[in-house]
Amino acid sequence: MPHYPDFREDVSLRKFNTFHINVSARYFTEINRFEQLQELISSGMLTKNPLLILGGGSNMLFTGNVKGIVAHIANKGIEVIDRNQDSVLVKVEAGENWHDFVTFCVENGFGGIENLSLIPGNVGSCPIQNIGAYGVEIKDTFQSLEAVDIQTGELKVYNRDECRFGYRDSIFKNELKGKVVIWTVTFRLSLNPVVHIEYGAIRQELEASGVENPTIKDVSKAVCVIRQSKLPDPDLLGNAGSFFKNPTVEILFANELKESFPNLIYYPQGENKVKLAAGWLIEQCGWKGFRDGYAGVHENQALVLVNYGNAAGADILTLAHKIQNSVYERFGVKLEMEVNVI
Repeated sequence: MPHYPDFREDVSLRKFNTFHINVSARYFTEINRFEQLQELISSGMLTKNPLLILGGGSNMLFTGNVKGIVAHIANKGIEVIDRNQDSVLVKVEAGENWHDFVTFCVENGFGGIENLSLIPGNVGSCPIQNIGAYGVEIKDTFQSLEAVDIQTGELKVYNRDECRFGYRDSIFKNELKGKVVIWTVTFRLSLNPVVHIEYGAIRQELEASGVENPTIKDVSKAVCVIRQSKLPDPDLLGNAGSFFKNPTVEILFANELKESFPNLIYYPQGENKVKLAAGWLIEQCGWKGFRDGYAGVHENQALVLVNYGNAAGADILTLAHKIQNSVYERFGVKLEMEVNVI
């Protein structure tokens, strides 16, 4: 047993991951204060045990017990650190719930992230994935973040360029994976927001609600309604949201596909590339609503794999591989998992 005072042994992680996979951590600690993180780094335990940083557990699939240390980042706080006529800088602790933060911004008239309403997870995890929805990504409002080097305990600031944001990607999924702990994230949000309602689903929902001049609050409400109608609540049905990325392909390839599949859905990405709708590809292969034991594909959204109560991570992963294979066999397209497999 480590000497670090807040360690617990053999702790179930079921309530700490949105798939509700019942695995355990050999050692578990909750980090609420910066001093606790410094203590953990200086304890020497990280030289003997692998470390897994856990936020909201909304983008991971556990396939077995964690043999090392799980550190649950749970620091809280939202602070407006600067303001001018046009915008505000808001600094948020990594352990804050993402949707709670979006709600805070909407209620205060801070625009820019309302399209990202109801995305599960914590603030500290959002830059890792460069989370996005309905035409908006984190990088659009991101200012900087503070992260702690696990080796040295040094606190470093990363600006937007240094984060190397891409489609559901960043430096924290690549070179810095497992090497730093994101501690705070700062956003620049607009006090004169321009709403983004280009995605048809948002515009249709606003029109159905009789909203002609939408505010950020209207957009947030519309996004919540859409997401609740299409996606399962992780508290009620285990899932990690979109399991696969929308694949990007050359437009020539997409046009060839469209000759065989006239209803193919894709979106221009520039540089002669388009993004295919992974959910549509999966649905065309007959997976929507599929269930095998406790593992399945959601009945309303083929992009979401679900745990119907007692699935093992291996069951979900096996299903994911079958889906990947069938999509490749039919369309020649390789689906990449968005979820981190642990």
